[in-house]
Amino acid sequence: MTASNASTGKGPSSRREGPSCGVDPLAGLRAADDPPWDVYLTGTVFLDIIFTGLESAPVRGTESWARGMGSSPGGVANMATALARLGLRTSLAAAFGDDHYGEYCWDALEQGEGIDLSASRSVPGWHSPVTVSMAYEGERTMVSHGHEPPPEVVFGQGGAPDCPPRARAAVASLTPGKQAPWVAQAASEGTRIFADVGWDDTGTWDLAGLADLAHCEAFLPNAEEAMRYTGADCPRAAAHALTEHVPLAVVTLGADGAYAVDRRTGESAEVPAIAVEALDPTGAGDVFVAGFVTGTLAGWPLADRLAFAGLTAALSVQEFGGSLSAPGWSEIGAWWRKVQSVEGQDPTALRRYAFLAGLVPEEQGSGSPWPLRRAVPTIGFGRSA
Repeated sequence: MTASNASTGKGPSSRREGPSCGVDPLAGLRAADDPPWDVYLTGTVFLDIIFTGLESAPVRGTESWARGMGSSPGGVANMATALARLGLRTSLAAAFGDDHYGEYCWDALEQGEGIDLSASRSVPGWHSPVTVSMAYEGERTMVSHGHEPPPEVVFGQGGAPDCPPRARAAVASLTPGKQAPWVAQAASEGTRIFADVGWDDTGTWDLAGLADLAHCEAFLPNAEEAMRYTGADCPRAAAHALTEHVPLAVVTLGADGAYAVDRRTGESAEVPAIAVEALDPTGAGDVFVAGFVTGTLAGWPLADRLAFAGLTAALSVQEFGGSLSAPGWSEIGAWWRKVQSVEGQDPTALRRYAFLAGLVPEEQGSGSPWPLRRAVPTIGFGRSA
């Protein structure tokens, strides 16, 4: 199954559809005694500046011009935004610089995306971490700069709130050799923990070093990470091996899709990737996790969760930027309506996404463009009051 590609360049000066465009994937499950938040997460917020439309990698001693540029909150904000745009009530604990960059990121997340920041704080005298990302040839190159915040506000580790807010789920980024006390605390209160992991710079690839994995319901590494941690010679075998340590293992396979195994039910599922022409892969992994968490909290079958996660990730790489590219329900609905009208689609592939029919919002108006263009906000159009 295929999807269209977005063009480069700047979109409208401002666009916000709201966190979920009126779609609540958990509407049928909500009760009066529910936790106040669907998902809690914590980590570092970066200001991301993204250049796209580069013909090739920058060459030393020369100047390169990019056809497109955007700025947006990055780092953990990518995941938070993706969750909020899928209609989940999202709470984020993070440190923000007290510079203009930090103010911009705070406002973009709280006012623009409806994310709860009551557990976050602005750190006096600390400037925001910045990442410049250059997208070309379907890949990206990043340069980052920042200073460590004071130890008492290192969110995601010892500085996260001792008592995280009650939530249905939380997303944790595991770090080899380090524990985040909030993970065990949240799990003990019934929060379902979903974990991803970054590259192990130590080279040990020891699952025992991921101590917080014991508190997790699901672990979502990529194929290379899964094989290194388990010693398996293929990603699918690695997924099965991981279920000895966590109930649900989801291994992303890049262009081949994703594979998952649920130890509790004995169920496994594999869904191929959607073919897209990628503009910028920044944040696609975060969007995948957000889609999978959404489907899990909604109680969907494993294969539907994988398909939805893969779809949201595929839609995101057609736009540029991490949080900028996270799709909302209007984009998902537009894709579903469009792909059904394309001649030559495989009926089996269409049936794979038939569960969307009862979820996506009705088309607004006629002649809606496809793909939908997101805002490409930049810094400097407004001034603080």
